[in-house]
Amino acid sequence: MRYQLELFFTALGFFTRLPVPAWVPWSPERLNHAARYFPLVGWVVGAIGAASWLALAQILPPTVAVLLSMAVTIRATGAFHEDGWADACDGLGGGWDKLQALTIMKDSRIGSYGSVGLLLMLLTKAAALVELAAAGSAGVATALLVAHPLSRLASTSLIHTLEYVREDETAKAKPLARRLSGTELALAAGFGALPLALLAPAAAASALAAAIAVTLWGARYLRRRLGGYTGDCLGAVQQATELAIYLGLLAAWNFT
Repeated sequence: MRYQLELFFTALGFFTRLPVPAWVPWSPERLNHAARYFPLVGWVVGAIGAASWLALAQILPPTVAVLLSMAVTIRATGAFHEDGWADACDGLGGGWDKLQALTIMKDSRIGSYGSVGLLLMLLTKAAALVELAAAGSAGVATALLVAHPLSRLASTSLIHTLEYVREDETAKAKPLARRLSGTELALAAGFGALPLALLAPAAAASALAAAIAVTLWGARYLRRRLGGYTGDCLGAVQQATELAIYLGLLAAWNFT
C-alpha cells in the first residue's frame, strides 16, 4: 500500500507544483510505474478548480470566476499541459517533416502557431465554462471534476498505444515511455472514467464520446505525422480532450 501511495505522490509531484511529502523517493522507474495514477492527479486538479469556482462564484460574476478558477488550476499545474499544447502547435504547425517538427517542439521559445493555439484554447475553454455556468454553479464544478481526470486518461492511453519517438535521453517525458500493463491501464481507466457518474446519462455519454473521438483522432494524427508521441504531444492531447469534454457537456445540456 505504501508503494502505491509513493507512486501517486510521484505522479502528483511530476504533473503539478503541489508539494509532496519529503519521504517520497523519486526515480525514473517510479515515474514510469506512476502512469496508472495520472488520471487520479486529475481528481486533485479538478477538485482545486471546482472549489475555486464555487468560492469565487459567490462573490464575483461568472465570467470572472471562471477565468480566476482557470488561473488557479494553471498555477497548480505550472501550465505543464498548456506548455505542451503550445509546443505541439508550433512543431506540428510549422514543421514540414518529423525531424523539423520535433526540433521545433524542443525549442523553449513560443512561436506564432503556439501563441495563437494557446490563446484560442484558453479562450474557448473559458467561453465553454461560462456557458456551462448558466446551468448553475454545480454545472461548472461537475465539468471540472469530470474533464480533468478523463482528459488525463486520454494522454495515458497514448503512452499505452503509441511509441515514444524522441531519442533524447534528457527529455522530461522519457521515463514515461513504457506501455502500461493490463492492470495498470484498467486502474487508470477506472480513475479517469469514474467521475462520469456525477453526470446524467446523456451528458456522461456526450462527454465520453467527445473524449474518445478526440483521443482517437489525436492518436491517428500523431502516428501519421511523427510515428508516435512526445511529452508535448501528451500535454496537447490532454488539453484538446479537456476542451472536447466541456463542449460535449455543453452540447448535451443545450440539447436537453
